[in-house]
Amino acid sequence: MQSLLLPTAAVASAAPPRRGRVPPAGRASVSVRASAAAAVAPRRETDPRKRVVITGMGLVSVFGNDVDAYYDRLLAGESGIGPIDRFDASNFPTRFAGQIRGFSSEGYIDGKNDRRLDDCLRYCIVSGKKALESAGLALGSKSMDKIEKTRAGVLVGTGMGGLTVFSDGVQNLIEKGHRKITPFFIPYAITNMGSALLGMDIGFMGPNYSISTACATSNYCFYAAANHIRRGEADVMIAGGTEAAIIPIGVGGFVACRALSQRNDDPKTASRPWDQDRDGFVMGEGAGVLVMESLEHAMKRDAPIIAEYLGGAVNCDAYHMTDPRSDGLGVSSCIKQSLADAGVAPEEVNYINAHATSTLAGDLAEVNAIRQVFKDPSEIKINATKSMIGHCLGAAGGLEAIATVKAITTGWVHPSINQFNPEPAVEFDTVPNVKKQHEVNVGISNSFGFGGHNSVVVFAPFKP
Repeated sequence: MQSLLLPTAAVASAAPPRRGRVPPAGRASVSVRASAAAAVAPRRETDPRKRVVITGMGLVSVFGNDVDAYYDRLLAGESGIGPIDRFDASNFPTRFAGQIRGFSSEGYIDGKNDRRLDDCLRYCIVSGKKALESAGLALGSKSMDKIEKTRAGVLVGTGMGGLTVFSDGVQNLIEKGHRKITPFFIPYAITNMGSALLGMDIGFMGPNYSISTACATSNYCFYAAANHIRRGEADVMIAGGTEAAIIPIGVGGFVACRALSQRNDDPKTASRPWDQDRDGFVMGEGAGVLVMESLEHAMKRDAPIIAEYLGGAVNCDAYHMTDPRSDGLGVSSCIKQSLADAGVAPEEVNYINAHATSTLAGDLAEVNAIRQVFKDPSEIKINATKSMIGHCLGAAGGLEAIATVKAITTGWVHPSINQFNPEPAVEFDTVPNVKKQHEVNVGISNSFGFGGHNSVVVFAPFKP
């Protein structure tokens, strides 16, 4: 949750994960640091029906729609932030964002529907189908045909829903009257329609709904999807978040909240988490989706196992609509609950993909909460994906979960860029400006949202 106080070494490319087996040597043999060796770790899940693995990833981002290219550009420390040209923002105090350009849904959505759909829905459908492709479940494939559709579900959430369709409908009502409102106004504006349309396209008849908890949405979806699998209600779930709010009403709304950076003279350096000169977050957009399966199901179909979801947690600050608790209790307890759910001791965690939005109070509040859980920061790398792609709201956790999994599979963590004048209170290695090689033992990804919604998910290399 954000307060409204109003990156040179060559990238080591990993071989593709072996199907139904451990990823390449090196990822599965990561040693727990010495201090962890002495600790007695909580018991992790061993039942293959309840272990949840990641078998596919798909995204739409300011860096394109390819997962590997997206992470390569993160590793390079490239900023995707630039001037808004989708509409005339010349009168706005913030005139830049992580706006997606040149997006194409060709091959994933038919032309007629593509012209009608809100971008929020288009991003969801494309990322979901690309995730299925990477999981070996392309539409029309033999593997996809063998999936028991009543035990396969979709849980892709959004914080804002079909905001363009909603805004256009209101404008038509005011200017032309109710008869000029499109019949798609309600269906394409409501937050559950992304999951619904994706489910219709691929035939998944299992659990299908959306969760909307502002910027914590994606992690809430991962957590709920994993629990459907653990409870035996589904074998496979597509889960994540989607968002497309870089339109006048979206930008104007956050401007009114005094939440956005106004560094119009240098947009690429505007998102600077943990820098003393940060002045607000930068809006982004896109979608990030994972294919989550029970280990038993993945092994039976010889799926490409990328990493393992160990657990997660969600809770609420019960404090303020937009500001974080100063004592960090909500976030720290959420992290502790996620580790308990995952069967992981704090000493085992050596990577954190932080929420880190570049707001004055939010960045330090998160670090303070993290410090309550992890007493020794010396071997933990913590970074901020938002420093490069902006804050993608309901999709943020999805895109950051993919970054977390890629850190696990490549052995490289991306930098937090724009670290010019670091906050002295931040004792962790924030991977300033340049990527670092780092064997991830256990990684967590934090997402927090307006309303005090906190969420943490835990990932690790897959080990049989």
